[in-house]
Amino acid sequence: MSLQKKQKKDDTSFWDKRRGKIHTAKGGWIIGEAVYNQGYSMLDDLVGKKTFFQVLMLNATGRLPDKRLAEWLEALFVCLSWPDARIWCNQIGSLAGTMNSTPVAAVSAGILAADSRMYGPGTQTIGASFILEALRKKNIGKTAETIVEEFSQTCQGAVPTIPGFVRPLTRGDERVIAIDQVTEKLGFARGPHLDLAFEIEKVMLKKYQEGINLLGYSAAFLCDQALTARQQYRVVSAMVNSGVHACYAEAADNPPESFFPFQCKDINFQGHAPRPVPKKKLKK
Repeated sequence: MSLQKKQKKDDTSFWDKRRGKIHTAKGGWIIGEAVYNQGYSMLDDLVGKKTFFQVLMLNATGRLPDKRLAEWLEALFVCLSWPDARIWCNQIGSLAGTMNSTPVAAVSAGILAADSRMYGPGTQTIGASFILEALRKKNIGKTAETIVEEFSQTCQGAVPTIPGFVRPLTRGDERVIAIDQVTEKLGFARGPHLDLAFEIEKVMLKKYQEGINLLGYSAAFLCDQALTARQQYRVVSAMVNSGVHACYAEAADNPPESFFPFQCKDINFQGHAPRPVPKKKLKK
């Protein structure tokens, strides 16, 4: 290792300057003056003047969006949070409710249960990363057909698992129609990422009978709004909140332990049959 590299590796000045101090560019509360949030006074500039989703995006991205983008994000959250106790994050809420847990514990646990690379907010990063890379390839002359073909070579199985274009259990996604209507109603034009997403959908439908899903649509749309993959993940991190809360509330309002109860005879036990326990001989 060269001396220069060793000095760089051993340089702790960044952390030394922060030792014993909290450094922030976000803001904070100056007692007796105001609560500041990235250049805005929370009570004077935001409360009653900006929506919750505008402030959420401000906190996640560092910039305050216009109201229509916040309205679009709110519509996305409604699409993403279903009150169906069969969905595993919602089931966590139902189990917490039937055990008389608190709503905070239930919803927090449900959000954690949804944080995966298969389903939930964790997929947003994957979907955004794919469409960003896909547009880079298109800009150097590659077609949607080539992009799909190249990705399929990295996948196992008959259908390439392109993020945002394959949905488990069913084909198609009725939520795309709903959110696209919101996009049009709010006056958003399709940007290059969303245009490419629908080009890819045409290829996927023709070859594999698989269309774009809500992840593919939302990731492309938010990329067109200049949100990075990391920022998108932050913005949608609590997206299952409402559905978990609904299932928690229903279970909590019913008698305890009434959600999905089992009897012993409901269990298909395939282990050893019951055996007598040997009696231990007592020493005299």
